[in-house]
Amino acid sequence: MQAPTALMRPRPMPGRLVPFAAGAAVFVVALPVFLVAGWSMKAWLLAAVLWLASEVLGVALGRLKVGLDAGGSSGVVAFGMMFRGIAVMIVLIAVAVSHAHLALTAALLYAAAYTMELGVSLVTFFSAPEKNPR
Repeated sequence: MQAPTALMRPRPMPGRLVPFAAGAAVFVVALPVFLVAGWSMKAWLLAAVLWLASEVLGVALGRLKVGLDAGGSSGVVAFGMMFRGIAVMIVLIAVAVSHAHLALTAALLYAAAYTMELGVSLVTFFSAPEKNPR
């Protein structure tokens, strides 16, 4: 049997603090930009609340046990992770019905923070040493 490639080798799950801090840094940097540019602070606040609520749900789901011996909680985690994104979209679409510019600005800021967090998560995961096969 062929050995797994470098990308497919098992690694420990990275911590959530550094990616969270990177996502939060996007909001910290965006705040003075919004203030100086005269953009809607409601959009900044909406994006921040949605991102923080998504993070809280992610932490709660991260505490559940997953794996072959925990089928029920694994399903809850899977649907919960999908729900995070769907819930954000539903809120943004509902806001867009009456305030399109506000929703678009909030969506772009949320996407920037989410992308930063995901990027940092991937870098920390793939730069971690491989798990011991035992």
